[in-house]
Formats: sequence, C-alpha cells, structure tokens
Amino acid sequence: MIKYLGSKRRLLPLIEQTITDIAADVDVVTVLDLFSGTARVGQGLKRLGYRVLANDHTAYAHTIARCYVQADAEDVVDDAAEIIADLNGLPGKAGWFTALYSEQSRFFQPANAARIEACREHIATLQLPDVLEAVVLTSLMEAADRVDSTVGVQMAYLKQWSRRSQNALELRVPDVIKRTAHAPSSASKLDAEVAASSLAADVAYLDPPYNRHSYLSNYHVWETLVAWDTPDVYGIAKKRVDCKTRKSAFNTPSRFKRAFVDVVDRLQVKAIVVSFSNEGVVGEDDIVEMLSRRGPVRLVAEQGYQRYVGARIGIHSPAGVRVGEVSHTDNVEYLFVVDVQTAALTTDPHSAAAAADAADAAAAADAAAADAIGAPGSQ
Repeated sequence: MIKYLGSKRRLLPLIEQTITDIAADVDVVTVLDLFSGTARVGQGLKRLGYRVLANDHTAYAHTIARCYVQADAEDVVDDAAEIIADLNGLPGKAGWFTALYSEQSRFFQPANAARIEACREHIATLQLPDVLEAVVLTSLMEAADRVDSTVGVQMAYLKQWSRRSQNALELRVPDVIKRTAHAPSSASKLDAEVAASSLAADVAYLDPPYNRHSYLSNYHVWETLVAWDTPDVYGIAKKRVDCKTRKSAFNTPSRFKRAFVDVVDRLQVKAIVVSFSNEGVVGEDDIVEMLSRRGPVRLVAEQGYQRYVGARIGIHSPAGVRVGEVSHTDNVEYLFVVDVQTAALTTDPHSAAAAADAADAAAAADAAAADAIGAPGSQ
C-alpha cells in the first residue's frame, strides 16, 4: 500500500469487527466502500469474504480498488508476475515524466524517475485488460512510493533527498485476494452521490474527505502516473492544472453538510458505518445530527492517532524557514454506526435538504464576514 493521508490501517480491525457485529443481527453479503482511497478497508472486507463495491472518483484510487477489490488472484496473479518481472529488467528512459518529477522538482532520484517512466511507457504499449493493467499499475505506484522523497503527500518534496530515495526501484506483485463465494466485487469511478444512488448494498462504509486538502492535490503524481496524459502543471510541486478545478464539496466547509446529507439520503442499505476525524470541517455533533435522519446513531469507537509527519513538522518556506507553529500533533478518529433497517427517515428529505442549504448559507455568510473583518481598511 502507498503512504496515504487518512489511511485506515490502524482503524481497520475496528471497522471489520463493527461490520461483523452488524452481520450478526442482519444478513450482510455486500458492503459499499464509498470513498475507497487506497482500498485498505475494501481489501480487508473482501478478505473476510464479503462482496465489496469500492468507489472513488480519482483515477489512481480507482486503479488501486480494481487491483485489491475487483481483481481475483486466480485470474491475474500469474500474468501480472510475468509482466512485472519484465518491467524489473527494463533500463531507464528519461522523458517528460523524469523532467517534471526529478529535474524540475525532486520527487524521485533521476535514475528511478527514468525507470518509472520506462515501465509506464511499456505498460501503455501492452494494451492489457483493464483489471490486469490495474494490478500492474498498482505494482508500479507502490514501487515508486517506496523510493520517493516526500513526507507522505505530494504537495511538496523534501529539501534533501530521503534515505529511501537512494534505493533502486523494484516492482513487486500486489497481494491480490482470491475470489469470494458471493457475486464478484467491483470498483467504480463515480461521484459519491451517484454511487450512493446506484450501488445498493447491505452496509455502506463512509470515510469522506474531512478537511480542506484535496486528495487529488495530495497525490497528483499518482494521478498523472495512472492517467499518463502529460498534463499542464503549475507551482513548485508541479501539480496538475486540474487540481485547481476538480474540487470536492467535501473539502469545503460551506458545502460539506449539503454534500454529506445528499449522500446519506441516497444510500440503499441496512446500516451505515462512518469514520470521521476531530480535525474535520464539521464537528462530531454535526455528523451525529446528519446521520440520525437515517436511524439511531451509535458511537462505537474513539481512537487516537498521530497526525501525518508533515503536519507534525510544520510548514516551511522554500528557504527552509518554519512559517507558523504546529498547533497539535494528535487527532481522534470516531467510528459511528447508523441502524437504518429499524428506522425510516426521521425527517422528510426535502425539508432536511433545505435545512442543510440554510446551514451552508449561514456558514458562507460567516466566512464572508470574517474575510471582511480581515480586509484592508476594515480596522
């Protein structure tokens, strides 16, 4: 698995146990992972025997979900192993990718960047079936992640090369899971509200983006590596230009509530499991209030964890000078369960949506007032 902000590695045992407990009361075959990210949760649930429907709107996350959720080991591992062995024997071939991410920025050492580029160019020529290609691309992403020079996100790179960046790129066959006894698992690349409407399941697991930082911006290099589309870029980190336009409502405080209510309303499930951080754009009480419209809400776990290393180090200027102070180094992750099956909506969806709109309008007004107070001449 790649290094990932918001990864549920530590919380996964609790998520798995929570869904197992739900399955003791109601029949659970299919679980919808609506914001799948690195598919760590979907992978864990498929390994337990559930049919998993993974969804994420970014190309890199969709590719990872195809590898770890949709693919069945019996169908792809042998072919993937042969292709990956060939890729490990390729010499480097420096081109636009190497220029962007090794010469104009410092995400990878030049030799590794050239090898990443050669591997990706070769994969493009193979015209592989979608799922097999996803397995091979995931192998390349994970290999590149093991030799990068960042603190875990791609908003910036280290001023000095990381120790791991000195290692040679080596691809490994991903740990693809064998098929389950149920209908095949799948991976989709839909906006969350569309997926919530169209993908029926027994349980939905929601891990929505919870702060202002876009996952596309945080992992733009992986998006480019998968899309292989020679994008226009900007800034020191050479981010894709579409990072400026492909914005999620879940990263915007004034739009989060409306977007979250919309998704929760659309879910076709017996139960909902939600993880959320106290660092989110809304508070614990807000989440409970929005979820309670679908049924009784229980807080089943509250787990502390360290913020990612970049947040603990703090923000520095290009000259290496710290800008501001670190506010806190630890967060809390909450895990909620909503029992949908035993309760109808407690509020009419239309009136609830109107209430969410009103809340969004109030938040926007507060933000505008705060901006006005800080504007020149306002003192």
